[in-house]
Amino acid sequence: MAKLYFHYSAMNAGKTTALLQGAWNYRERGMRTLIFTPALDNRYGEGVVASRIGLQASARRFGPEENLFALIEADIAEHGALHCVFVDEAQFLTKAQVWQISDVVDRLNIPVLAYGLRTDFRGELFEGSRYLLAWADNLEEIKTICHSGRKATMVVRVDEHGRAVTDGPQVEIGGNERYVSVSRAEFKKISEGSGRIELQQCVLPLGKQH
Repeated sequence: MAKLYFHYSAMNAGKTTALLQGAWNYRERGMRTLIFTPALDNRYGEGVVASRIGLQASARRFGPEENLFALIEADIAEHGALHCVFVDEAQFLTKAQVWQISDVVDRLNIPVLAYGLRTDFRGELFEGSRYLLAWADNLEEIKTICHSGRKATMVVRVDEHGRAVTDGPQVEIGGNERYVSVSRAEFKKISEGSGRIELQQCVLPLGKQH
């Protein structure tokens, strides 16, 4: 039976690389897939999902008002059977869209694999992540390391001096120049103003996150 999967982590854990590898595995076996990516992220071009190690694939862009179940039904009607759906940057899904992709699993019997951040730079859950954590059949943490050597579970937003930014909009597109994965202990210390991040120490080889 199909399931809804949520693969989550801090940034730079290789989530997009894992998504692209999973999609490739399906296609290599002659199975058709559909990749969704949020319209707000166009750093690699319109409708492109790309990882820092050079992998990329075309994707269907979506906005917060779109019905993903309806889009997938329309895609099947036009192109035929669909074997798996992938969602990049799944933290940007709305509550309604998480319910819609759960319907893809329950009503269409198509597995959905969602990849995204769990929390934002304030340590708060994103809307999409909140409901994926609540409703997904399978949860999998993709691990990465803080510059302290501990497991990184949090994301801190930093300014040009490597000091924590603790207010502002939840969504601000950026990469290693703006966001760094850290342990909970480091997150507390940096957010309280006790030190700063040396950005070059924290650029890890895998992944693409916000």
